[in-house]
Amino acid sequence: MECKKEKNLESCSCTYYSCSRKGVCCDCIRYHLKSRQLPGCCFSAEAESTYDRSFEHFARLVGEGKI
Repeated sequence: MECKKEKNLESCSCTYYSCSRKGVCCDCIRYHLKSRQLPGCCFSAEAESTYDRSFEHFARLVGEGKI
């Protein structure tokens, strides 16, 4: 399968600009899941900027109706 990194970068909301996985979604998801996290693109800009990408933070935001 061909990676669409350039296309992915157009909508990547990750604010960690030096990340080597930026735009390579399959690598990003794999990396975060190993740490019980979700990638930044699963969060609002405000929530993503906290760098708390844990499942628990995501669930809390869903419970509060913020996602």
